[in-house]
Parts: sequence; C-alpha cells; structure tokens
Amino acid sequence: MLLVEDDDRMAQALATALTRRGHTVRRVVRAAEALRHAREAEFVLLDLGLPDLDGLDLLRKLRTVCDLPLIVVTARSEERDVLQGLRAGADDYVVKPFRMAELIARIDTVRRRTSSALPSSEQAEGERRVRTGDVAIDLAARTVTVDGAAVRLTRREFDVLALLAAQPGDVRSREEILDRIWGDAFLASSRSLDVHVAGIRAKTGRAALVRTIRGYGYQLGTLDGA
Repeated sequence: MLLVEDDDRMAQALATALTRRGHTVRRVVRAAEALRHAREAEFVLLDLGLPDLDGLDLLRKLRTVCDLPLIVVTARSEERDVLQGLRAGADDYVVKPFRMAELIARIDTVRRRTSSALPSSEQAEGERRVRTGDVAIDLAARTVTVDGAAVRLTRREFDVLALLAAQPGDVRSREEILDRIWGDAFLASSRSLDVHVAGIRAKTGRAALVRTIRGYGYQLGTLDGA
C-alpha cells in the first residue's frame, strides 16, 4: 500500500489502521517519491495537498505510468474537486474527516472490483471483439480503438464500457452497473457513474457510444455503419 500523505498525524493514523488490517504500508510525502515507488505498490491512497505538486496533477501523471487501484483521500469537498478526481482516474474519492471503518470498506470494495474487470462468466462469454460503427472494443485485451486509433480509457471507464459491450443489446440499470463495477448499488445518487460515462463519450469522440435510457440506465449505442 502506497500512502501519499504529507500530514504526519493523518499518515500515522492511516498506517496504523492499515497495518492492523494486514497491509504493508509505504508512506511518502512528495509527488516525486510517489512516482518513484508507484510501480512497487498494489494500491495507492492519495492526498491532494502535497508540498511539491498538486495531487490532481500527480494523479494524472500516475495514470500515464500505471493503472493501480487508487483512492483519493482529501479535505477538498467541493463537487468540482470530486469530479476532477474521478475524471483523472481515481477509483474512489473520500473526503476528510472520515470514519476509518468506511475507508477500509471502500479499499476492500475497490480491491475486489479491480482484481477482475468482469465476473468470470462474462469474461468467458465476452472474450471477443465488439464493433459498433468505427469503434472496436476488445474485451479480452481491454483496448478500444476509434477509426483504427487507440483510445486510452481509465480502468473504470473501460469496465463500464465492457459491461455494456458484453451483451450489446441489453440495457443495464444504474443500480446494476454501480453494483457490478463499484460494488455498491446505493451509489446511484452519486455523480460517479455519470462522470465515467461522460469520460467514455469525450475520449472516444462518439457521444452516442453509450446510450442513456432515461430514468433507468445505459446501453451500448448502435453507431452508423455498425
């Protein structure tokens, strides 16, 4: 567990709680140290208020070199900050102060969901290349191309797209997507799913790739030429 936190008291409390849960914790203070040790970690807890670089900028840099499960743990509570963190690739966003039990539960949930992109039954039936229009989704290789050019999605963006593509004609409810990808259907009132859907649309440049079923959920869109 890589803990990126410049507050000594918070770092000590987190390290103690995580160690009791069986995690081996490496605490760093600066962004440069986090980048140096990221490849050695299995999970990252990231504070945004760092002395040498804004945490959101560090998050973007981390996502260019690794796809580790990552939770932002910060005092920044404005909706804009939360959305920026999710768009930059965070798997979850926890605002200080928080209950330690809640954070531990969120860590466990993210670890479960990132250990396997899709349940094994869907992996078996979905190990194929799905095409709609000029968008190709390779579920086994976890890649997306648009008009032959690779598009880099965050892990969670791809998980959402892959869930829709595994059964292209099916409509997935918000609750099902949140339960399958986030592990918590009660997040339905949050903006997290909407942020990731918006990210898929923006990065692929195909707004119709994910079709909104108003009041219910989402479906893989049928693009022209599919």
